[in-house]
Amino acid sequence: MGTSVPTAPDAAANLADVLPSCLVALGAADDTWLRESGLEARITLRPARSAVVVLVDGLGAGALSARAGHARWLAAAKGTGTAKKLRSGFPTTTAAALTTLTTGRSPGTHGVVGYSGWEPGSGTVVNLLSGWDSQVPAGWLLSDTLFTSATGLGVDPVVVGPDRYRSSGMTANVLGGARYVSADSIPDRVDAALAATATGRSLVYLYVPELDSIGHKHGWQSDRWTASLELLDGELARLDARSAADVGVLVTADHGVLDVPEHANIAIDPLLLTDVVGVAGDPRCRQFTVAPGTDVRALVGAFRAKYGKKAFVASRDEAVEAGWFGTVDPRVAPRIGDVVLVARGSWAFNDDRALRANETPRRMVGQHGAMTDDELFVPLRLAGAFA
Repeated sequence: MGTSVPTAPDAAANLADVLPSCLVALGAADDTWLRESGLEARITLRPARSAVVVLVDGLGAGALSARAGHARWLAAAKGTGTAKKLRSGFPTTTAAALTTLTTGRSPGTHGVVGYSGWEPGSGTVVNLLSGWDSQVPAGWLLSDTLFTSATGLGVDPVVVGPDRYRSSGMTANVLGGARYVSADSIPDRVDAALAATATGRSLVYLYVPELDSIGHKHGWQSDRWTASLELLDGELARLDARSAADVGVLVTADHGVLDVPEHANIAIDPLLLTDVVGVAGDPRCRQFTVAPGTDVRALVGAFRAKYGKKAFVASRDEAVEAGWFGTVDPRVAPRIGDVVLVARGSWAFNDDRALRANETPRRMVGQHGAMTDDELFVPLRLAGAFA
């Protein structure tokens, strides 16, 4: 492994620990179950009857800290709750991170290796966020969800999210085993979570996609993003205030985001893509699959020579050895690109070969996928019975 390839962070609590830790707090799981399941629960939570896990798409710990004055409940470190940080995983992208949360496994184990990935059977790149209905083959997800496990442990799993996701293939797979409750606004989702935890023993997953959507279009430093954060913060304070005393609330995120300046949104040199048959992942975490017979070592060297100051570049073997994807199942390894390019700083790498002459590329402002602190660290806000 070359010195230019960073290793994965030391073992520490991350998104994979969230749901197992909740199941332990609910008294449904214990050390024996964790050991037999190969899971970890490294987030210490006080006992509770039910739990609400709020997943705020795209809310990084750094961005929250920078806008703490607009999110007094979320940023609180004293009083009615506890504010900490948690690691996401790699890649820092929704498809991979949500699956890590719901399965308790790393991408190298559950199989969702990025925003998109190489499908060896068809020899194509498949979209792992929106392509489950038409592109992703059956059996792609290699790990059961913890919602399925929760049912067997006597816990009622409930997902609360926008109606547009109710019947999606990703919901059926990544959120499989839970009862889906549609609620299109943040206030309505909070109401649904309160209702779901009123009686019995429930594990509620409440999804908030609004900040991520605004961030991609306008950036997290925009007024629109801040206004959405303020609305969310007020509703989470209401969730905390109105939840029963024996209901724990945990708020986290799948990844953070950083704003990419126009000059840093660059087009990949097409000469480097001559032998590439598949470009997968986000612009900040590209995975390239190459044609059989391609000299991967030489291609890695060429990418490093061109972009080594703007990105980490690794072969698949180097990335796996460095632990980027966690423990990698042999069935998952071919889904990872032969060459992996991970942006440093605020750079983003775009494949513009399909653009027509004089066509202006459409770029996102807020982006994620790489290994910067802004992308890796997410909030961990505990409230209610958990605090």
